[in-house]
Parts: sequence; C-alpha cells; structure tokens
Amino acid sequence: MSAINKEQPQGLEPKMPSDAARARPSVVALAPPQLLGAGLLLLAAFVTVFWVFFSTQVKWALDEPADWGHTLFVPAISGYFIATRRQELLLAPAKACWLGIPLVLLGVGAYVATTFGPAWFVLHHNARGLSAGLTLIGLTLLVLGTRITKILLFPIIYWIAFGQSVSERLLQLVTERMQDWSAVGAHALLSITGVDVERSGNVLTVFVNGLPTQLNVAEACSGMRMLVAFLALGVAIAYTGLPKVWQRVALVAAGIPVAIGVNVLRVYSLGLLSLWNANFAAGDFHSFVGLVWLVPALLLYLGIMWFLRNLFVEDVTRKPAENSGASSAS
Repeated sequence: MSAINKEQPQGLEPKMPSDAARARPSVVALAPPQLLGAGLLLLAAFVTVFWVFFSTQVKWALDEPADWGHTLFVPAISGYFIATRRQELLLAPAKACWLGIPLVLLGVGAYVATTFGPAWFVLHHNARGLSAGLTLIGLTLLVLGTRITKILLFPIIYWIAFGQSVSERLLQLVTERMQDWSAVGAHALLSITGVDVERSGNVLTVFVNGLPTQLNVAEACSGMRMLVAFLALGVAIAYTGLPKVWQRVALVAAGIPVAIGVNVLRVYSLGLLSLWNANFAAGDFHSFVGLVWLVPALLLYLGIMWFLRNLFVEDVTRKPAENSGASSAS
C-alpha cells in the first residue's frame, strides 16, 4: 500500500522549534545601545545636579570616620544587592515609563527648595539626600521601566536611608534620651562593681581616693551614631543572610538594644579606666575605646543572626519517610 502525501501550500508549513531552542531561555537585553547611552547621560547629569550633596557627604565621612565613615561603603553594599539579582535584571525587559517624569521634577524641585526655600528647609542635608533619592527612582522608572525599578527599588532606598549623615536637627530628637540611658546604665554597672560613683544628669563622677573624676556622657557618647551604623549593618545582613521576613525584622530590631547595650558597656569601661588615669576618659583614647567595642558588638550581632537562622530547623526526613511508608503500604 502506497502512502498518500498531502502537500501543503508553500509558506504555510508549521515550523516546530528545535529541542535546543525550547530549552534555551529567552533572554532580553537589559537595554539597547541608544537607551544605555541615554541612561549614562542622565546619570552624569544626575551627579552634576546633586554634586553639592555628594561632595558634602564624602567630606563629612572623611572628617568624622568614627561617626559617618560607614556611609562610604553603603553605595558598594547597594551595588552588591543589585549584583545578587543580576539574573532577574537580565530577564526583565527595559521599557521607558513616563510616570518617572513627575518623580524627577518633584525631586529636583525639592532640591532647589533646599537652597531657595523656607528657613527650616534650606541647606538641610537630609532633605537634599531624599531629593536625590527621589530623583534617582524617577530616572530609573523613566529609562528602565516598572519591572526593573521594582528590582532596584530596595538598593536605592537602602542607599537613601543609610548612605548619608543624619543632621544634628534629627539626631537631637533621640540623642538626649539615649544619653540618659547610657548614663543610667553605666552608673548602675559601676555601682554594682563597687566603684564609688555619682550621677548628676548625664555626668558621672568617679571618686578615686576621694578625688573626683568627671565623665561627661556627651552627644558623641550617646550611641546614636552607633545605632545608625548597626541598623545599616542589620538591614544588609538580614537582606542577604536570612530567608524569612520575620527573621529579617527581628534582626533589624535587635540592632537597637545591641547598640544601646554596647554603648552602656563602652561608657562603663571608660569609667573603670578613669580609676587608673583620668586622661583615659577623653581625647584620642576615648575614641579608640569606642572603636574597640565595635568588635564584640559585631560578633554579638552575628550571633543573634545565627540564632534566628537556626531557631527553627525544617524536618527534611519527614517527607521521604512518609513516601516510603506509602510505597510499602501499596
């Protein structure tokens, strides 16, 4: 019996994809050359417009490394966040979204207001930082579209929140209360360990052979700057090292008592050192003690992360056991 061949009209034959084509994922380029070039030009314009903010921030970080030196590393941390999601960025299509224009105009307008606006807003460093961040989000949305902006949103917000020094106006809202906590905690520890000490407000007076040595818990000793640094570290570690949301929230929240507790221990150690030499509680050695206490504080923080990660361990042997039981029953 001869096979009957039914010819189809030329040009209407269905083309079946090969196995290799079906297995290969469709990768969309991040941006065409024209779009990439426009993005680089916009980035250069962005840095130029907000140059005063960037240069001021770098200057403050270099002048006060113990307080704001961590802000120099925040952009690199944000870049690492982006690198961990590079596969998603490569697969996400880049499509301009005109909704970014209002955000850009709002950010630039707010930045201009920090120079010509009301007195309470003029020259406010954090207002300039928020303006720069809002403008950057708008540019990302305008050039790359909504899907890529969603991926880049957390790294940008992280940079906005922790990549700038906190102005004294905002620090004073919390600093005074933290000064009180540090003074009260250090006074209690010194008293428990048998040190003759008195507290008057934020001033601790340590008596050595009847001679007083005063230790002033000033704004720099409040622990507020350590708290900001620990919150930045906590968010970074939680984002990269913990899989569950509740673990991340718990670790970031733990940064508050860790920073306050370590600062109390720092003031306490300065009080003990003043028993031998009053100069230990001031000057460069005072700053050195603060840096030394960052090491156990970091180890404690990493220990909390380890505890949260191992608090609940999933039973990986349960399902195989159930499957084996089901197969034996059948």
